[in-house]
Amino acid sequence: MAPLGFMEAHVRGLRARGLFRTLPVLQTPQGPRIRIDGRELINLSSNDYLGLANDPELRAAAEEGARAWGSGAGAVRTIAGTLSVHQALEAEIAAWKGVDAALIFQSGYAANLGVIPALVGRGDVILSDELNHASIIDGCRLSRAEIRRYAHADADDLRAQLAACAPGQRRLVVTDGVFSMDGDIAPLPEVCAAAEAHGALVMVDDAHGSGVLGRGGRGSVDHFGLHGRVHVQMGTLSKALGSMGAYVAGAQVLRDYLVQSARPLLFSTAHPPAVIEAARAAVRVLRREPARVERLWDNARYFKHGLAALGLDTGRSATPITPVIVGEAERAHALSDALRGQGVFVQSVTFPTVPRGAARVRAMVSAAHSRQDLDQAIAAFAQAARGT
Repeated sequence: MAPLGFMEAHVRGLRARGLFRTLPVLQTPQGPRIRIDGRELINLSSNDYLGLANDPELRAAAEEGARAWGSGAGAVRTIAGTLSVHQALEAEIAAWKGVDAALIFQSGYAANLGVIPALVGRGDVILSDELNHASIIDGCRLSRAEIRRYAHADADDLRAQLAACAPGQRRLVVTDGVFSMDGDIAPLPEVCAAAEAHGALVMVDDAHGSGVLGRGGRGSVDHFGLHGRVHVQMGTLSKALGSMGAYVAGAQVLRDYLVQSARPLLFSTAHPPAVIEAARAAVRVLRREPARVERLWDNARYFKHGLAALGLDTGRSATPITPVIVGEAERAHALSDALRGQGVFVQSVTFPTVPRGAARVRAMVSAAHSRQDLDQAIAAFAQAARGT
């Protein structure tokens, strides 16, 4: 058998089932309108919630970072790769989040793969929401701890699972703050109460909550007023903050511990200075301009109201993430294609990313969309839905 034969068979099978994915190539910077294949489209597929990915202030900060510090950090953080700008960003994130300390990682995925196995291992137990992101799932598996999945957003089931843990086991409760496929928010007050009753650590992945929920985008912990009750907050710099990477925020001892034990940090070269300075600029913008977050929510409410008037099923979304659930994969692909024909770029999401029978297109509204953009998108949904 040819060494690459298994790959060819896998790709053939995906094509036959209509599941083969291609990479859309943008011919413009990220923004509310983009160009793909020479055609302008309204962009409803980006995580650029606040329109910062192509913001002039962030671009200028990135340029200055490269001029002042060069193109790369040159080493891992623990050898010679920690520049003063890395520490400055971490201090600014900690102040913004209202915690003692923060530590940056190369991505949200890397953060979860580094933090979870550092917190728990063999003989310990993880309580994980059944709809947690793939990076949480992989971090849990990598830890080699016992994994107990509790029913989605169900604090009663979480309490029962915690009560069933063996005495003396270290317990970690981990959940997304905002669930990326459905746009619903975890019931963090109830999660924290359940964890506290059993002496468990609490970790929240706030990739889609940072810059979106809370005062000026401070996240889901701030949204619920749970300061001091969530031990580990992970957020990304690559979505609402318009740069690249992730942070973990919490107590100083958490940062000190992870510097010694989180393998993605220990064995990956540090962020380029341009990326760091862009992220610092994003934090400054959020602290100075909370109205950006308000515009995001105004746009989200307007868009959701328009889809509801069309009778479309947006599930349990409570955030700007707006799925339009159609059922079978073929219908989701057809709806995505029809919308692109109407000038709107919104990607279909199918199994295994979501359960069978729950295929959808996932629309992502941003603060940068104009009402004209949103009206045109709603009209496109009306037209495309009739044809699918």
